[in-house]
Amino acid sequence: MPKLPLIVIVGRPNVGKSTLFNRMVGQRRAIVTDEPGITRDRIYGECEWQGIHAEVVDTGGIIPYEEDLMAQNILKQAQIAIRDAAQILLVVNSRDGLVSLDEELARLLRRTGKPLALVVNKVDSPRQVGEAGEFHRLGIEPVFFVSAEHNLNIAEMLDALFSRAEFKQSRVRGVPVGPSGEDEDQEEDQEGVNEGRLLRRRPGEIRVAIIGRPNVGKSTLLNTLCGKERSIVTPLAGTTRDSVDAVIEREGARFRIIDTAGIRHKGKTKLLAERLSVVLARKHLELADVAVLLIDAVEGVTALDATIAGYAHEAGRSVILAVNKWDLFKKTSDSTLLFEEKVRRRAKYLDYAPILFISALTGQRVTNLLKCVKSMAGERERRIPTAELNRFVNSIDFSRATVPVSSRSKILYATQTSVAPPTFVLFTNRASKFHFSFERFLINRFRERFGFLGTPIRIKQRMKK
Repeated sequence: MPKLPLIVIVGRPNVGKSTLFNRMVGQRRAIVTDEPGITRDRIYGECEWQGIHAEVVDTGGIIPYEEDLMAQNILKQAQIAIRDAAQILLVVNSRDGLVSLDEELARLLRRTGKPLALVVNKVDSPRQVGEAGEFHRLGIEPVFFVSAEHNLNIAEMLDALFSRAEFKQSRVRGVPVGPSGEDEDQEEDQEGVNEGRLLRRRPGEIRVAIIGRPNVGKSTLLNTLCGKERSIVTPLAGTTRDSVDAVIEREGARFRIIDTAGIRHKGKTKLLAERLSVVLARKHLELADVAVLLIDAVEGVTALDATIAGYAHEAGRSVILAVNKWDLFKKTSDSTLLFEEKVRRRAKYLDYAPILFISALTGQRVTNLLKCVKSMAGERERRIPTAELNRFVNSIDFSRATVPVSSRSKILYATQTSVAPPTFVLFTNRASKFHFSFERFLINRFRERFGFLGTPIRIKQRMKK
């Protein structure tokens, strides 16, 4: 597919850029709250309008000459997006009126020489259009008076934008993902997050969620994998809020890498944006094929690391335990072995997950990480023929199982019912549930015979009538 024209949404903080972005792409990709400064990284999505496709990017609120580290990084991310823009949308807030920062941004954006349009947002009635006339003083044409929240005049804006020749050339076949609002009635969860509005799965992609507690190097790993600064990196914990994704092609495969926000203990998420970012991180984890759990080598394995690992296990994701910042760890001859033992003790239920020692900053063993991801993505899709599976089950020496005789069941027939994760149904001569130690014995035998590297195995029991 040819590269799509890029629409870049920019503006000062809290003018409704993320709401407009979500409206255009038809997904709740960017976190929206009343708190200013929520968006920090570049968030990409695809907009389809009347059969024409374009890429849209949401940027953080820009304060050009602010010396704060976060403000500087947000400006840098916006500048990266603007370099590739086919169209820039400067968003302003009609309720605030024209402010000096709007004028400064308009002056800076005109210097880029890129096509520039003005979007006066939060115009909720025709009466407000007349009141917002002062924005014409910016000298930007065209001007669109819209309400992104209430979907007012969005269609007219898109008609005008997509009528340009450069956009008409991007008429391609695809699944409509535009601002039709047809999924508006889909049920949302208690945190206001709609699963259908998260990143849509593309055929052939391996989805990889980078997860972990705050400040363990998730964004640095994404940038290293991409070979560019895709996500903001600062020493401040909780820098990432929206989940940032990037597509890369390596090892003969296509990977969608998703950098999620740091997951905290529930009691320590105070701001609404922080709570939403954790919810989104959990949702993206549940939609991934493989989860890469980053552990800080310097700080060691924590109880929160074990908790997050449990989320991945319960979601049925394949898991890699990646010990990051290994270049900073003071090593001895048996450091690797001792650290691995600590990880295994903390997360006993993830004994199937490989452990890699990496440095996201230097790129140490990062290539091995992608090789492992590709292998595990294939393992979780493996299906065992029923005849082969039953021959194997009949060959197992069940006398080795450490389980009370009274709790033993005879397996009469076995079949694999699904993949990702591999799920097996075993028909037995009694209705009582397998003893947990017997189920673990079975899973270990399955791994010895069939592999299933890094993926959980589900065992279900049914009584054969």
